[in-house]
Amino acid sequence: MASCPLLVMYNPVCGNSTAEAFFSEHVFPRLEEAHIQVTQKLATGAAGHAGTIVLEFLERYEGNVTVILGSGDGTLHEIINALSLVALKGVREKVVSSSVRVVLVPCGTANALYCSLFKPTSTNEGPAYKLKSLEAFIRGSNVVPLTLAITTLSSPPSSKQSCFKIAVSAVVTSTALHASILHDSESLRKEVPDIERFKVAARNNITQWYSSHVKLLPASSARAVEIYDPDQKTFVTHEDSDDHGIVDVYGPFAYFLSTVNVDRLEPSFRITPLASDFVSSEVSLDLVMIRPHRDPTFVMDTIEARNAFAEKSNAVLTAAYQDGSHINLRYTDDGKITSEGTGPTVVEYIRCRGWEWIPDDIDEKAHLLCSDGAMFSIVKGGRAACKAVVPADGAGFLVYV
Repeated sequence: MASCPLLVMYNPVCGNSTAEAFFSEHVFPRLEEAHIQVTQKLATGAAGHAGTIVLEFLERYEGNVTVILGSGDGTLHEIINALSLVALKGVREKVVSSSVRVVLVPCGTANALYCSLFKPTSTNEGPAYKLKSLEAFIRGSNVVPLTLAITTLSSPPSSKQSCFKIAVSAVVTSTALHASILHDSESLRKEVPDIERFKVAARNNITQWYSSHVKLLPASSARAVEIYDPDQKTFVTHEDSDDHGIVDVYGPFAYFLSTVNVDRLEPSFRITPLASDFVSSEVSLDLVMIRPHRDPTFVMDTIEARNAFAEKSNAVLTAAYQDGSHINLRYTDDGKITSEGTGPTVVEYIRCRGWEWIPDDIDEKAHLLCSDGAMFSIVKGGRAACKAVVPADGAGFLVYV
C-alpha cells in the first residue's frame, strides 16, 4: 500500500467508553502487524475537538488523507460539519477540493452508518466485526462516497435580519418523535449508557403530535416525489404531486425522519429498509412519516386520541425492529393495524431529493430538529429545508468497505 498521511483518532467517551481499550488491544496491534505507519494519533478531548483535529491535519498534509476513526455517528458528524462549512488553509489554501477517506471503527452507542455498511449477523458481534473497515483499508479495498443531507434552518421571510444555520448529516435528519427522543436521551446518557436510553425517551414522548406543513421535493431527473406501494412492491409517483413534482403534506405528524447512506439507526432498527433493499439510482433520501389522521378512526386531536394512537406508533417502531416490516403495515376499517388487506398504509415511505419542514409557531416541540444526533431549534416563523447532495469528484467523504 502506498504511504499516505494517516490520522488515527478515537473518542474515549463515546458509547460505553471502551474506544481507548479497543484501539490499544486491537487497532494499533493490527496496524503494526500490517506495517502501516501512523502519521498522528490522538484522542478527542471535548465536543467539537474531532473536527478541529481533522481540519488541522488536512491543512498540514498534502495528498490523499485517511482517518481511522473510533467513534459513533456523532463524532463523524462533527468532522463532516467542521470540514464542510469552512475554507481550508495551509497546504490546501489553493486546492479546489479535498476528500477524506475514512476507516470506521464502531465505538458509539448505535453505530448506524457502520451497521448499514457492514450488516451485523448477530446481536453480540466480536472484535473481528468491528475491524471490517480497517481490514478493507489494509487490503486496499474500494471506498464508497457518502451522500450528504444539507439542512438549512432559516428565519422568517419577514425578518429584518435574515439569519440561517446549516447542518450537514451523513445518517439521519429528523423532526417530531425522533428529534424529541434524541433531545431527551442525552440527559439519560450517564444513567443509561446503551441504546436502551432511546427507548426510555421514546416512551416519554410517544403521545406527542407535531403540527407542521411539509413540502416534498422531487429528484432532478425523476421530476416527481415517489412513494412506496406495498401492493406493487415498488416506488410509484406520489398522487398529490403538482405540476412541478412538489407534494404538499399537512400534519399533525407523529413521526418524520429521513436518512442517507443507511437503512437502520441501530443494529436491528431498520427504519428505512428500502435504502438497501431497493437502492436508488438518483441522489435522494428515504423519508418515513406517520400522520395520525390517516387512521380511519381519527376524528379530532384530543388527549384520548393521542393516547390511543400511541399504541399504533409503538406498533410501527416495534415492527421496524422486525427487519423493517413496518413499511407494510395497514389500517383496517376500524383502525386496527394489520400486515394484510388493502387499507391505508400506516407509514408513508417517501423517496425524494429533499423536503421543507415549516412548523406551527405555537407548537414548541415541532421546532426541534435532529441532524445525526446534534440538536437544533427552528426559530418561530422559520423553516428547515433539507436536500440530499453528492460532493463533486475529488471532494467529500469516502468510507473503506
